[in-house]
Amino acid sequence: MAAFRYLPAPLRRAAVHAGAPSYTVGAVAVMRRPDGCLLLVDQRHSDGWALPGGLLRRGESAAAAVAREVREEVGVTLDPATLPVPHAVVTAPVRRVDVVFTVDVAADLDAHREDEAEVKRLGWHSLDALPALSRPTEDILRAVRILPPR
Repeated sequence: MAAFRYLPAPLRRAAVHAGAPSYTVGAVAVMRRPDGCLLLVDQRHSDGWALPGGLLRRGESAAAAVAREVREEVGVTLDPATLPVPHAVVTAPVRRVDVVFTVDVAADLDAHREDEAEVKRLGWHSLDALPALSRPTEDILRAVRILPPR
């Protein structure tokens, strides 16, 4: 479509937005102790245990979002500037993109429930004794190769 490039920029953007699928974008942290245990949260709004994280706010970077969510859910402060390069996990059937930060933490990290309205409980779990995971969490852990593929 050669004429597309001659359209004014606002019309080009509107055409792209109208034809592009919309996705929800979240940021999650895979927090791993030296013994390999993962920090998981049991949230009130979902079935199964999940990784700490949540949706990005408009204009918020993924690093800032994961730092905010981890602080709100498990009381741990992460510095967005020092987070590792994340992985993007795209789940096309449900139109979701998760930006996943794998963070190695100290064995004595003081994780504790901060948001009692959202988080029922939290806990460290070994890979060989994981509780029932939420589907998105299982998808993410498989995508970043912490769990084997199906």
